[in-house]
Amino acid sequence: MTNLDYVRSHFPILDQEVNEHPLVYLDSAATSQKPKSVIEALEGYYNRYNSNVHRGVHTLGSHATDGYEGAREKVKNFINASSIKETIFMRGTTTALNTVAYSYARTNLSEGDEIVLTLMEHHSNIIPWQQAAKATGATLKYLPLQEDGTISLDDVREMVTEKTKIVAMAHVSNVLGTINPIKEVAQIAHENDAVIVVDGAQSVPHMSVDVQDLDVDFYAFSAHKMCGPTGVGVLYGKQSLLEEMEPVEFGGEMIDFVELYDSTWKELPWKFEGGTPIIAGAIGLGAAIDYLNEIGMEQIEKHEHELVQYALEQMNTIDGITIYGPNERAGLVTFNLDDVHPHDLATALDSLGVAVRAGHHCAQPLMKHLQVAATARASFYMYNNKQDVDVFVDGLKKAKEYFGDVF
Repeated sequence: MTNLDYVRSHFPILDQEVNEHPLVYLDSAATSQKPKSVIEALEGYYNRYNSNVHRGVHTLGSHATDGYEGAREKVKNFINASSIKETIFMRGTTTALNTVAYSYARTNLSEGDEIVLTLMEHHSNIIPWQQAAKATGATLKYLPLQEDGTISLDDVREMVTEKTKIVAMAHVSNVLGTINPIKEVAQIAHENDAVIVVDGAQSVPHMSVDVQDLDVDFYAFSAHKMCGPTGVGVLYGKQSLLEEMEPVEFGGEMIDFVELYDSTWKELPWKFEGGTPIIAGAIGLGAAIDYLNEIGMEQIEKHEHELVQYALEQMNTIDGITIYGPNERAGLVTFNLDDVHPHDLATALDSLGVAVRAGHHCAQPLMKHLQVAATARASFYMYNNKQDVDVFVDGLKKAKEYFGDVF
């Protein structure tokens, strides 16, 4: 990063001590920290123009509508969607994936059809497809993983056939850090008349994403992992597909006309945004996009790549450590330390002010594949530096020494 101190100064939460140690926050894959500009955008909405959107003609309502729909325009440009009709505000990645699985899959799948997934998927990109398969008689198929935690395009070509109707895949694994070849997989899917649904929760915050270049059919991501607030995310879908889909929530905002025995829906994207919209969240997401654009996605990706490579080098000097995933990866490292339970390790690191995540990371099928019950994970973002890595690695060494003495 060109000026890391400048970036870090935007995140007030980092300027504190945890357990009498300076905070080292290495859990951005779970949720990122928020810059002052995003916090101020949320405060500005609630302090100056808190109002519902769209129907009100008064000044506050107009201001809120401009902020809400302006955020949609920012999302469209950020991922290079072709129209705002393709960018739908939802509660997050999970809701977006469930919407596709319920509205698109249950309408378009039938017995004998196949849904192709990978073993590295987050539960949010497994369970909705399980339920869709049970409801329609479709079958789930899982792409195998290579030894380094990547997928093979040869396996994709073999498994995706004329029976395949949906391919669902993470752009970046939240456990392995694997960056999947989405553009190539999308081409294979389309050659077989299948659609591709992408979980972008771990990609959109960390790299430039162009949905038109990738040629994905659906793409989902969450604001809270990209410097925005919790409770809001985006479903991108090709307009032609979204036009054919029915809403999954019914009520205010998404209607056109309501009669006693029938109703009609608004045009895209509003037909999928039933109820009072996530106004503050969308405005906060818009401010987060402004911030990411200011820093530069290429700068962020480059910085995280250098940081994770440095972390891997330092971690590999520790005896008894197992690191999962490929060498070339996104900015996270999932690992285990011999004879130390991941939760004990995370607790020991927390006592030193270092925040990491421990558990199955909502990826139990992957844990089973790795033959572990749980792992620890350190994940990096634009505001982390090599000093953070050094403190983290030193904490690993201290924990190894401590637990070695205990046992």
